Parts: sequence; C-alpha cells; structure tokens
Amino acid sequence: MVIYRARVFDTPANPFDGGRLRADSDTALVVEDGLITARTDFASARASHPDAEVVDLRAGVLIPGLVDTHVHFPQVRAIGYLGKPLLEWLDDCALPEEAKLHDEAYAGAVAGEFLTGLTSAGTTSAMVFGSHFASAVDILFARAAEVGLRMTTGLVTSDRNLPEPLLTTAERANAESQELIDRWHGHGRLRFAVTPRFSFSASQELMAAGGELLEANPDVWVTSHLNENRDEIAGVAEMFPEAIDYLDTYDRAGLLGRRTILAHNVHPSDRELARMAEVGAASAHCPTSNSALASGFFPLRRHLENGVRVALGSDVGAGNGFSLLKEGVQAYFMQQLDPAGGLPLSAAHLLHLATAAGADALGLAEEVGDLSVGKRFDAAYVSPTAGQPLDVGIRHAEDDEAALAKIFALGTPADITQVWIDGTPVKP
Repeated sequence: MVIYRARVFDTPANPFDGGRLRADSDTALVVEDGLITARTDFASARASHPDAEVVDLRAGVLIPGLVDTHVHFPQVRAIGYLGKPLLEWLDDCALPEEAKLHDEAYAGAVAGEFLTGLTSAGTTSAMVFGSHFASAVDILFARAAEVGLRMTTGLVTSDRNLPEPLLTTAERANAESQELIDRWHGHGRLRFAVTPRFSFSASQELMAAGGELLEANPDVWVTSHLNENRDEIAGVAEMFPEAIDYLDTYDRAGLLGRRTILAHNVHPSDRELARMAEVGAASAHCPTSNSALASGFFPLRRHLENGVRVALGSDVGAGNGFSLLKEGVQAYFMQQLDPAGGLPLSAAHLLHLATAAGADALGLAEEVGDLSVGKRFDAAYVSPTAGQPLDVGIRHAEDDEAALAKIFALGTPADITQVWIDGTPVKP
C-alpha cells in the first residue's frame, strides 16, 4: 500500500457539459494493488494506514495518465517530415518506413522506441495503429505486455493503392488477425482492433472481411481513418460509388459501432456526424498532424453539438511528437483560428480531452481517466526542473486553472518525471 501526497488535477466531470477542473492542492491518494481506495487529506490517510509507504509529490502536479486515441507504431522514425499533404506524405515518408517492419529485428527496435516515446510522454493507454505485418504486431503486443501499457492495436490491412509488400488478401488478413486475437486479445491490458488502413486502400471485399472478423469476435475494437484530406475523400467517393459518403464505407462493412474510433474527421458531412452519434463511434482529433499536413480545421463544435465523442490523438508520425500536452495546446490554437468558428477551450477542456475523454472513447472510463476512488492508479507526475519556464509558470500562476494552462503551454515529456500504470512505475 502506498499513500501519494500530491497536488492533483483531474476532470471527473466533463467540462464540455458544465463540469470544472478538480484541483486539490494537498491531497492523499491511497493506492493498494494498483487501485485507488481513498482520496482524502493526508492526516486521515496516515491515521488509517500508519504503516503505508508515503510518496511526497507536492513539488509538482499529479495528473491522470494520458490517453492517446490514434498513434502509429511503425512511424516513430518518420516524425518530422514537413510540407507535404497526406497522400504525398504517405508515399514519400510513411509507407517506405512501414515496409521495413517485415524484418523482425527492425520491428523489435521500433517497438522499443515507440513504447518509450509513449510512456515518456505520460501516455498510459493508447489506441495504436499497428503494422501491415502480423509478425511486427505480435512483437508490439509482446513488448507492450512487458511495459504494462493499456494498448489496443491490430493488424493493418490494405489490398490496393499501397506498395505491394503492404498489401494482403481478405483471407490472409482474417487468418492472421484471428491468430493475433487468440494470442493477445484480453491478455492483461491488451486488446485487438480490426484496422483497415483507410477506405482509400481497402476494397469493399477486404472491409467486409473485417466486418466478419468483428462478428466472430464481438468484443474486439475497430479503428481507421476518416475524412482527413479532400483528395482522399474524393478518391474514396470514386472507389465506392454505391456508398452514401466516406463513413458509409465502414458502415456497410459492419465496422461502425460503440467500439469504433475513427481518426481525423476534419471534413465530415452532417449525415456522417449524425450516424456516428447514433452508433456511438468516436473521433480521434489529431491537431499537430492536421496542421503539419494542412488537412484543415477540426470541427469540434459540430462534433459535440451532434453528440459525437471526441478525444485526442498524437498521430505519430504525421503528428510531430508523442506529447498529448502539445496536442492539447495545438487543439486550442486551431480552435482559436478556425474561420468557421471554433470552440473556445479552457485548460480543463484540454485535460479532459487528453485523459477522461480518451478513456471513455476506449471503453476504459470505469478504470482510468481520472484519479477518483475506485479507479486504477494510472498517473503522470509533472515536475519541471527548478528555474525552467514551466516551473516559474506553475509557481507564479494565480490559480489552478492558470497553472494547468502553463502545463499545456510549456510542458514537454522532459517535465513528466514519473509515470505509473496500475500503480507500477514505468518512468522512474
């Protein structure tokens, strides 16, 4: 048993629905076997548990573990290519790198780099876009199990418009996916996601095969891309003339539901938003990627007004890093600048998008997303070096909301000095 004495920020009540930042300047979290069993004042916690280890974190700020709802495992070495739109970026930067993961030694090295990037940034749960190679996905699952990450991922499938080494068939995709499901889905904190890359590279036959896989394994997840780039959208419309719109290509295949997370959705129609809300599908908003690829302004207001759940994704490697703090502040910037009228965001909104909203999108809200009694202790400790701008900003902030704003504006992975998943340190 451990008592964590800390300044704690979290958002158990959704700020988009009138909730506020919950900020306790000196509180005690009692954690037993990874579960938060009490949240109280330190004197009460100490009196109830006189023999418990005490970890004093009052020098910084403790926040819930961050939740990334869209990040690409094979692209950690593709971060930082700028000045290209989506389809050109894929051809020139991302796909050549992804093709290298057929080599298991290479895949293992990338998996290590990828998981280090996530956990160092304070990310404790993630929807991960896997690899086109089953062997690489198997390696990623094994490495994630060692780290303890709450990870949902799967075999990425395509059968057209990509380099030949990245293509598959419906039969092969389902056979390889089923093997991975049998081996890893529900193993510890790991889950499988049916993952057609996007309709631009997946035929209706391949998409339908994914639907059959989901029907045979109804508790697995689904993730893909949607409405990221106007050229991509036009291409999908040509390839699927029978579909009502881009979203309908997934819907017709039986891939749309409460366990579906679709990345980007920068250019949705009203019908698509209404249908997503109807079935409970969520959007992964990836602000730095949308900016780097000039994909456009994410219509956050329209999503929320239509009842569509939204959380943050880093979209490594079109996104330029693993930090959801950076994604949060970029979301703020983009909403400020959106010519269609963005949604003003407070620091509490940003923390919610990076934590509780992601936990909800991933079906983990009963376990993680805030630091309430009954939740698992997934947490990140923000403790900047003394004298650095973030340290100065936090110390001189006029209130808790301002201090949280400083964390998003100035925070980097280097400022997150400790991370726990289920009470176990993963970044000492």
